[in-house]
Amino acid sequence: MKRLVWALLALWLVTAGASIGATPVGDVLAADLPGEARATLALIKAGGPFAYAKDGSVFGNREKLLPPRERGYYREYTVKTPGARDRGARRIVAGAGDLGVERSSGEYYYSDDHYNSFRRIRE
Repeated sequence: MKRLVWALLALWLVTAGASIGATPVGDVLAADLPGEARATLALIKAGGPFAYAKDGSVFGNREKLLPPRERGYYREYTVKTPGARDRGARRIVAGAGDLGVERSSGEYYYSDDHYNSFRRIRE
């Protein structure tokens, strides 16, 4: 019985660890992103202008899929979705980096499913 309890506890810890403070799954090359995402990335690096008022707002990382950082470290930006009447589900989340500036940090994550998953953008 003790073995079963320990095995269940170990399984629970492994499963919980996968969702608490997990890192993004996989990478994506910037060249392989949709054109709209590449355009958004270029706007982030240029400091705008952005099409949506919420662009540049704090991303809270409530899903805990990105590396844990203090509140305000991550900012979110909309990636236009052709044919969508609203902001759609695609986003780029930018980290502030060592200098505290998203536009030059080199830390960018792409989500095409409204924060259910992320891929780190590699340039």
